[in-house]
Amino acid sequence: MSADYGSFTTAIKEAAGDDIVLMSELRVAFFESADRQIDLLSRSRCDANWQYSAWRLQSLAASFGAEDIKDLAHIAVTGAPGDPVIIRELRTALNEIRDS
Repeated sequence: MSADYGSFTTAIKEAAGDDIVLMSELRVAFFESADRQIDLLSRSRCDANWQYSAWRLQSLAASFGAEDIKDLAHIAVTGAPGDPVIIRELRTALNEIRDS
């Protein structure tokens, strides 16, 4: 995956305008929700739970312009529940955005 954090930052700025507090709150909300969905993916043992969490993460990432996470979540939808490789890739992508 190619790292493109500009779209994430742009989406946050577009939603918050010049409100720095709102921008910070949106970042926190995104990371809390993404962390929660990735955690649910890591604990999923059936297709339905796995797919539901992957779709929620894909939608969240699309809403915030987090393209790498959106693409990985899309791949996860058809993957095996609890797949450690995709979970690790999702966590890495999320941490790269968090650290940017």
